[in-house]
Amino acid sequence: MTTTAESSKLSADNYLAGEETSPTKHQFIAGEVFAMAGAGEAQVTVAGNLFTLLRNYVRGGPCRAYIADMKVRIEKANAFYYPDVFVTCDLADRRENLFKRNPILVVEVLSDSTAALDRGAKFAHYRLLDSLRKYVLVERERQFVDVFRRDAQGKWVLNPIAEGEEVYPSHMDFPPRCTPLAPDSRVATPPNRLAITRRRALLSGTIDAPRLPQNPCATGMELACVDFHCPMTAVYEDVELG
Repeated sequence: MTTTAESSKLSADNYLAGEETSPTKHQFIAGEVFAMAGAGEAQVTVAGNLFTLLRNYVRGGPCRAYIADMKVRIEKANAFYYPDVFVTCDLADRRENLFKRNPILVVEVLSDSTAALDRGAKFAHYRLLDSLRKYVLVERERQFVDVFRRDAQGKWVLNPIAEGEEVYPSHMDFPPRCTPLAPDSRVATPPNRLAITRRRALLSGTIDAPRLPQNPCATGMELACVDFHCPMTAVYEDVELG
């Protein structure tokens, strides 16, 4: 995310009030605000691709994906950031309209002006979030992704993913995602072909239940990425790499 330094000391409440009417987005760190410059096409495209992949993966479950315009609050750092993409699975976050407190995954697409910040001070702040399990840094001009994962001992472990490799469930793990109701749309999840075929076969007595996959949410793109086995080319689709 691109930022330019500005400004004066503010309270968090005054920052949030001003942000609602400001034509420019700002990040907030310990009373200082930093105006965010517009992102380039490659950065926007990569972030959009990742949001689409993650949105389809968590769709229908307890988690939600957000892109660019939603803030994350880090109370221990007295900071608000706008991650490029993030996912939260906390039910309490649904009651927060202006920001979220408990992301499990944060993704930043690197630019020349923010790479040092994203790898340094911002990552240090994100690590203060008890909920955070993955911090992902994505190069925008080459197929390279750094996945930082918090292990069982609370240590952060780097797992780099290079061109030609895939993103696996161990890189992006989420709670079970299938429910009868899509919570963000308030619209019942339509039955898919696999579920219909299974029900018909069960009724006819031609199969036993354990012989068919249990995935009542898999439709279209979700089926392709149901376990998040997504190639790097999907992350960089429509991006002209340098």
